[in-house]
Amino acid sequence: MIESKPKRAVIEVDAPLLNDISDLIESGSIPLLKNILSEIYPPDIALIINNLSKEDSLELFRVLPVEISHDVLLEMNEYPREFILSSLSISETASLISEMNSNDAADIIGWMKKDPADAVLKQVSGVKATNIRELLSYGKNTAGGIMQKEFVDVKKSDTVREAIEEIKKEAPFVEQLYHVWVTDEARRLLGIVSLKKIILSIDSPGITIGEIMNSEVISVNVNMDQEEVARVFRKYDLVSIPVVDKNDKLVGRISVDDVVDVIEEEYSEDVAMIVGSDADELESKSPVQIAWMRLPWVLITLGIELLAGFVIKMYDDTLGRVLLLASFMPIISAISGNTGLQAATITVRALATGHATLTRWWEPIKRSFETSLIIGISCGFVIGIIAWLWYGKLLFGGLVGFSMFTSINISGLVGTSVPMLSKSLGFDPAITAGPFETAFQDVVGISIFLSLATLLIKWLL
Repeated sequence: MIESKPKRAVIEVDAPLLNDISDLIESGSIPLLKNILSEIYPPDIALIINNLSKEDSLELFRVLPVEISHDVLLEMNEYPREFILSSLSISETASLISEMNSNDAADIIGWMKKDPADAVLKQVSGVKATNIRELLSYGKNTAGGIMQKEFVDVKKSDTVREAIEEIKKEAPFVEQLYHVWVTDEARRLLGIVSLKKIILSIDSPGITIGEIMNSEVISVNVNMDQEEVARVFRKYDLVSIPVVDKNDKLVGRISVDDVVDVIEEEYSEDVAMIVGSDADELESKSPVQIAWMRLPWVLITLGIELLAGFVIKMYDDTLGRVLLLASFMPIISAISGNTGLQAATITVRALATGHATLTRWWEPIKRSFETSLIIGISCGFVIGIIAWLWYGKLLFGGLVGFSMFTSINISGLVGTSVPMLSKSLGFDPAITAGPFETAFQDVVGISIFLSLATLLIKWLL
């Protein structure tokens, strides 16, 4: 008789639930606690642990069944995960590692300090330990760094019957098996065959894999950047992809769930860099580290804004004659700066996802100019009307409106072109889209406004 498993439910991790869990831990009600946890998905259990005290988080983790404890560990924030790993014995950590896929195990070992990590690997089976060491030897953000060593490959000369036997032997160790890779004796990649095609060929067990395989297989090199790997997945609508070395030898595979994590990580990283921060700021950085990381950006912004102060100082006479000009300077600089930052953010993401390329650089610039033109006309018209009614002179309204229009368009051009220029020079475009670019656009907006005001002031008075 097959034992039925409890049905898990999607839950909301709120204060009452956390209080109930804490009370159960404090009272030592382990059977009841196990019963509750059996009905909760691992990511939700990880969220619960993230919100418990250190001591309670460790107690709760020790209650978890071994078959889900490693999944929970991978979903935790850095602080509770670090505490739990440091609290577990070498043998307990080795048991966890032994239950994981190679890429997840490599992540855990990579989070640990060198001495305990080496001690854990000594207690892990030889093949798995070798696979983990190989994965750790690749760059963290490369295809090799995110691939799994567990995969199924068969020979071109194998019959369908032989291929099925190989799949039965290796499948228990492989998550999300969609395809079987076809290799030669040196394990060089030759092709791909889907499980569907193998199943449909069961009635003809004597035919060879070479007769049903597809030789047009898409693969990625072990040193390819993970962001480029994600782009390949998106472009070709893949669910898994083989990873090969420089000799075209099959060394691993990447599945779509790994790529989803990469996309989220890269997006968080780009957004954080745009504001001069770090994607892991809330989880892994102390206030001193955060301040030290942000300070250079703030100082750069301060320096550029001081330049804006010097520009204003140069136009003291103009501002003295028409004091109302000062009321519109922050409006123009803020709107133009915001427009430029919007353009920069969109460009950074377009470059990251492949929607914009350096070989066709004029397309995003043209599109940004057309967008800025519409925004500039709209905002310029509105602020011009307000300035006219406020000051009582049409020419003054035209001056403010034209300044707004010009500043927005220049900011849009700068926001689009600077990230592309940065990428062409080998820099991360997200860095140039940070606070200092907004400050630079403030200077541009103020300079344009006051320069036009100086030229036209004699017609106003």
